[in-house]
Amino acid sequence: MVKKILAQTYLWLLLLALYAPIAIIVIYSFTEAKVLGNWTGFSMKLYASLFDTGAHHSLVNAFVNTIAIALIAATASTILGSLAAIGIYNLKARGRQAMGFINTIPILNGDIITGISLFLLFVSLGITQGFTTVVLAHITFCTPYVVLSVLPRLKQMNPNLYEAALDLGATPMQALRKVIIPEIRPGMITGFLLALTISIDDFAVTVFTIGNQGLETLSTYIYADARKGGLTPELRPLSAIIFVVILVLLIILNRRADKKNEKTGF
Repeated sequence: MVKKILAQTYLWLLLLALYAPIAIIVIYSFTEAKVLGNWTGFSMKLYASLFDTGAHHSLVNAFVNTIAIALIAATASTILGSLAAIGIYNLKARGRQAMGFINTIPILNGDIITGISLFLLFVSLGITQGFTTVVLAHITFCTPYVVLSVLPRLKQMNPNLYEAALDLGATPMQALRKVIIPEIRPGMITGFLLALTISIDDFAVTVFTIGNQGLETLSTYIYADARKGGLTPELRPLSAIIFVVILVLLIILNRRADKKNEKTGF
């Protein structure tokens, strides 16, 4: 009984620590107060001001750049990571272990080291830093996460399905599209969402590869804004909107997964 109470208390404290900051941001997005903790009454003016492109053009641009970079990087990472996972899965045991170890190195590597390495690579190749280099950098560090998301689905798959499709006359490409991809699709979706979140959240790699052409993402905008002595109040409603959108997306995906499990009997 005591253990159960302690476990539940620990769980609630953990949830409080995780979600209290988000709840505070969401609550204070409905007031005009420039400083958190100073409630000046319910108001939607920050939301109206957020979408006033004339007043906060740079913030809106930073948000659009962040979403564009994240979508491109997550899509490319999902394709590359899924193909890499299929290749790793079809290697022999030693090769699979070696490639799995190599795949984990970028994940365990510090973001600052990754950022500096990519910065030096782009400089040595004479590539002008900007939108393209940020996208390439994000693809580089997001792809290993997709590989880790897809590999377990491949290991759960019946290895005879692919061979059976080939025996029935399907080409390797047809077997890939109609047999393997449907089996690993949940892992691909998980990897895509993980890559999308990591890309949106990144700062260290972005700041080393963004260049000085005026490109800004949310992370670099917030950093520059904080160095000026404070944060733009419109960041609160923007954060609330991003949180709600991601939450709704996760709920939809979880419900779809539950319905699929009910149909398959798992």
